[in-house]
Amino acid sequence: MTPLAATVRPRVNPYLSIDALDPEAELMLLHFGPQHPSTHGVFRMDLFLDGERIVKAVPHCGYLHRAVEKLCEKLAYVQLPPIVDKNDYVAPMTNEQALVMAFEAMLKLEVPRRARWMRALFAELQRVASHLLWLGTFSLDLGGALGGGSTVFIYCFRERELVLDLFEAVTGARFHYNTHSIGGNRHDLPAGWGAKVKAALDTIEARLPEYLAMTLHNHLFEQRTRGVGVLDGELALELGVTGPNLRASGVDHDLRRDAPFHAYDEVKVNVATARGGDCYARTEVRVAELVESLRLCRALLDGMPEGPINSGKPTKLPVQTKLPAGQQYVGIETPRGELGTWVIADGSQHPYRLKLRPPSLHALSALPYLLPGQTVSDAIAILGSLDPIMGEVDR
Repeated sequence: MTPLAATVRPRVNPYLSIDALDPEAELMLLHFGPQHPSTHGVFRMDLFLDGERIVKAVPHCGYLHRAVEKLCEKLAYVQLPPIVDKNDYVAPMTNEQALVMAFEAMLKLEVPRRARWMRALFAELQRVASHLLWLGTFSLDLGGALGGGSTVFIYCFRERELVLDLFEAVTGARFHYNTHSIGGNRHDLPAGWGAKVKAALDTIEARLPEYLAMTLHNHLFEQRTRGVGVLDGELALELGVTGPNLRASGVDHDLRRDAPFHAYDEVKVNVATARGGDCYARTEVRVAELVESLRLCRALLDGMPEGPINSGKPTKLPVQTKLPAGQQYVGIETPRGELGTWVIADGSQHPYRLKLRPPSLHALSALPYLLPGQTVSDAIAILGSLDPIMGEVDR
């Protein structure tokens, strides 16, 4: 991990009492969300405003709580992948990967090489789809500055559909796949699928200049994002922020390279970083990751080995799969950062305790530091730039 910290500014005290502020300010309390579309789900912030300027921000989570971790304690291990699919509902493939890798580590189960390469390929395709959706919704968040932002959103959503078509051809599902199993994968790649992947990658790559012209190369986009929501690298590390949000603050850290999993120990990953730490830098990093993921998908597809896709034994009943007593933590690099699974096993067919480490929750913890001093319209841009998914925040 190489720190290249963004410019450090005087840090806001998020615990400052409202009573300690200017009593003549006549502050207004604005409940931002949980129904507002730009909160990216049922998320609420209490914004204390002095005119249009935010002086204090208090985020509130928990509106989407579905007790996934407690549910996992009541189900068998082989029943859990489709449960966690719905946490980060923009990147379900990586949810399953983080879960089954923890179980495989407990069992000391070696995943076949072909399955590991398939998992890496699926992860990179999922990163492409996730970053496309983020770029489109972030443009909607910026709204009028981009003519409403709907053009970018529709273009990005159009290309994301190409990736969902590919996943559907493998798993039969477009969204919640249930394709990763303990010991490997449930579905092998169908005949002719590789050609479809390359055609989709070529289409997405050819349309990237359109996205850049409407976003990073658009002076209105730049005015709305430059210097807005600056997160310095030191604070990001203190809060546990990972993924593109951390790398946009100048910290060169990516688990695909620094703690390789799947096939990343055989394929080189070029990690994108930026120094600004603002909304513009976070966009730069995700667009660069989008380009890199297209390259990785081609490399993984061209080098895909032959062989079995699962080393686990077929199970007729869920109770057949039991983990030895002990505990294990496994973290992987998802489109939003480090998604971790901590499992405590007691020797039975279901976990004694299962805890998920969601990167979006850590990203939202930066809001009380980033929002004071900004305007309400900037708050929407800052929240969108962090790319939170409320399903994994509330779990």
